[in-house]
Amino acid sequence: MAQRAEAQQATLIDNIVAKVGGHIILRSELEFQHANAAAQGYKTPDLKCQILQSLVQNKLLLARAEVDSVIVEEGTINAELEGRLNQFVAQIGSQEKLEAYYNKPMSEIRSDLRRSLKEQLTVQKMEREIAGKMKVTPKEVQQYFNRIPKDSLPYFSTEVEVGQIVKIAQIGTAQKQAAREQLESIRKRILAGEDFAALARQYSQDPGSGAAGGELGFFKKRELVPEYEAAALKLQPGETSPVIESMFGFHIIQLLERRGEEFNTRHILIKPATAQVDLQQTAHLLDSIRTLVQKDTLSFAKAAKDFSDDMATKGNGGMITLPGSPTTYIPVDKVDPSVFFVIDTMQVGSISGPLPYRTEDGKEAMRILYLKSKAAPHQANLRDDYQKIAAAALADKRNRAITEWFEKNKETVFVDIAPDFKTCSLDD
Repeated sequence: MAQRAEAQQATLIDNIVAKVGGHIILRSELEFQHANAAAQGYKTPDLKCQILQSLVQNKLLLARAEVDSVIVEEGTINAELEGRLNQFVAQIGSQEKLEAYYNKPMSEIRSDLRRSLKEQLTVQKMEREIAGKMKVTPKEVQQYFNRIPKDSLPYFSTEVEVGQIVKIAQIGTAQKQAAREQLESIRKRILAGEDFAALARQYSQDPGSGAAGGELGFFKKRELVPEYEAAALKLQPGETSPVIESMFGFHIIQLLERRGEEFNTRHILIKPATAQVDLQQTAHLLDSIRTLVQKDTLSFAKAAKDFSDDMATKGNGGMITLPGSPTTYIPVDKVDPSVFFVIDTMQVGSISGPLPYRTEDGKEAMRILYLKSKAAPHQANLRDDYQKIAAAALADKRNRAITEWFEKNKETVFVDIAPDFKTCSLDD
């Protein structure tokens, strides 16, 4: 037994390529990122060492975040978690398909994703603490651009700036009533003695908690939507709430435990059916907004901020961006086909009529599209591409600040690298 335990421990140690404070970097993590980078065309001789340095830097940021008490609010993590889970379920088709894809129950997927998101958000918050308030002056942008060798200037294909205003179609009264009645029926079964958790697993439409018997875990006040929190805090442990409505649908809630300022609940969520949403009324509303913008009564950006239901774009003047992109310009070959075939016949500055649309979480909606600009293929230059070059200059400035921080702070946390990676220099 002792030999077996020692062998298992040796295997575990073999799989750890670095320890940074209380954090580890697994060989599988390094190999996965190296394979991804290689697939994207990165072929530098020391690529694996560069990736290891980046991972060590992130773990150092996490370790220092603990020392410096840099904390991401649980509400922020939970909101991001629910959004990601809903997006994954919508993309793959169902909770069952997601579990089959990862070969894990939803509770484990949720736990793994939560841990990963917490690390990502903490690293991002630390980076903002170090370099988040930095800006670049026009002179710095020009100096950055002048440092790029002329034969290395990128060549941009045709690019467009496209905005959208999305309105989610409202659900009819009949669908809401049906959802409420279904929950009332389930509540009666619970009050008659049936197990809340079992019924949650059978009926709840919350992809995050349904498989876990509806349990959400401990939350502090103001971390859940107000309607849910207000109903939960009126309960005694073990008591079940009446049916309540929130932005997510209809709930019944059971309070499991209160611990100081925190409380743990489980719930069953039923979302009203959306088969008979009022698309015509939604289109009429968008037409009215479009008319106001066309008459210069309202700017498109202000209309998006005031009226759009798309959280990803409304704060950005309605402009659609590619994931991770610092600019609003999108190469036409990367524009979503459903958008491309609309804007391809539009004049710059024009707005489409209302178009059917389905949100990432599967809701029926309508949207209008705005073609803000269209740039012909060209080699990068300051006149046409200032926004992109300024974003790259700012990213470069922030990266240098974070690297300098790493150099100053790497000795403050214990770092141990596996023997076969000792040749990797973490000083560059």
